[in-house]
Amino acid sequence: MAEQKVKVKIVSPLIKRQIPMPSYATPGSAGMDLHACCEEPIVIPAGGRGSIPTGIAIELPGPEMVALLFPRSGLASKHGISLSNAVGVIDSDYRGEIICLVKNDGPTDFVVNPGDRVAQIAFFPVFQVEWDETERLGETVRGAGGMGSTGVAAHKP
Repeated sequence: MAEQKVKVKIVSPLIKRQIPMPSYATPGSAGMDLHACCEEPIVIPAGGRGSIPTGIAIELPGPEMVALLFPRSGLASKHGISLSNAVGVIDSDYRGEIICLVKNDGPTDFVVNPGDRVAQIAFFPVFQVEWDETERLGETVRGAGGMGSTGVAAHKP
């Protein structure tokens, strides 16, 4: 497994003392759990949004890496809690605190308690491109078929 060093700055005195550092839950985890770094519970009203601080800032090694924030599937399936921006993007030149922008699609208010796992962060390579303008693109079986163009039923080999 490839490992990279990512610098982390603790921006809240609650980290380590009361709130755990982000960590992998299992050896096979792709993302680290991010914890709510707050002194008091934060209520996300039904149908509403909220900002959950994590207490950390990071420095990625360069523009060839991005950190992406993802919702936790258990919160989404059981309570309707997700990230309001679907996937949060932490660019290599951002140095501020990581904040999880959450939304509550559930029917009741949701309480985020200090230390709760609210999202996960995973790291990916990035490719910056230069446009190569053309009048023609290569042919494929799908072609310009858009969303839903392959239907719902399983395809037979």
